[in-house]
Amino acid sequence: MKKIIALLIGLVVVATPFFAQAHVKWFTNVAPQKETIEHILSPFFLTLTAVIAVLLGVLAIVLPKTASWPLIRKWDEQLSRFRPYSRYLLKYGTAAALMIQVVNGTLFAPEFHVTNTAVAIFVWVTIALLCIPHHLATKAGAAIMLVLFGYVTAHNGVFHMLDYGFYLAIIAVLLIGKTRFENSGFPLLYLGTGLSLCWVAVEKWVYPTMTLDIVANHHVPTFGFEPALFIVMAAFIEFVVGYLLVVGILNRVVGLVVTVLFIMTSMLFGFTEIIGHFMIHVILIIFIIEGVSFYNPPIKLHKTKLDQFIFVFLNFLFVLATFLLLYYRFA
Repeated sequence: MKKIIALLIGLVVVATPFFAQAHVKWFTNVAPQKETIEHILSPFFLTLTAVIAVLLGVLAIVLPKTASWPLIRKWDEQLSRFRPYSRYLLKYGTAAALMIQVVNGTLFAPEFHVTNTAVAIFVWVTIALLCIPHHLATKAGAAIMLVLFGYVTAHNGVFHMLDYGFYLAIIAVLLIGKTRFENSGFPLLYLGTGLSLCWVAVEKWVYPTMTLDIVANHHVPTFGFEPALFIVMAAFIEFVVGYLLVVGILNRVVGLVVTVLFIMTSMLFGFTEIIGHFMIHVILIIFIIEGVSFYNPPIKLHKTKLDQFIFVFLNFLFVLATFLLLYYRFA
């Protein structure tokens, strides 16, 4: 067990720079320049895709076995006690995230500036409603938040806002609380967050010049890799994390590692990173508390280990190809 913990700590240290570029738009002024599809689908990219697909298939088989480890089992029991507070954490965490954003003149992300007084007022009303301990006030706040998200989408485009699609999942969770659909809330949060991470990751492949600028100007360590190859790997790590969330094989151990990774990126980029990723931190903490107890992941539809391996392997290739083609065509 000590070796496993040491390995995870090492992973956190090594992988921190990969997550440091989560939203490259926040940290560079370089004009986006789309890479050709031939250069994106390089031999290195295709080889890495195949290797990761195999590793994910193996991970789907190995990861559930860690639940029987004494330390992990004890950890699960301790964290399960906090499950009744998960929805409160999401509700008040959302209010805190919006407060941090509006105080700094932004909404949903550092790139979306609040220039309209009416918008700022509606954000503060949303915050106030979310702070009221009653489900009707929560629903009202979520409804206004949905309108605000629509407003920002109208000004920035649907495909741009897919980077922040997890906010729609948050809104859905808040809206269906205390209804017969309540149990569907956190699965939506898993799905929305995972898809958002996958979408953001593809940006590094399609517009690598922006990420290269960040690596150069912010002195991001590449551990001996060429910057271009490093960017490809960085995007894969982020994409894989999102994919794990979607298919339901991201357990608490991996969730904790990812949470620490995002926290450590704040050391590289400072307050802008905190503003942008505060809501993600809240969501990941919820995932650590909840585990996957409430979620019937797609992988569970397949009973044998071989079927699960094949499902994860082929599904990863399909999801990767779909996201890459959609982003390349529309974003």
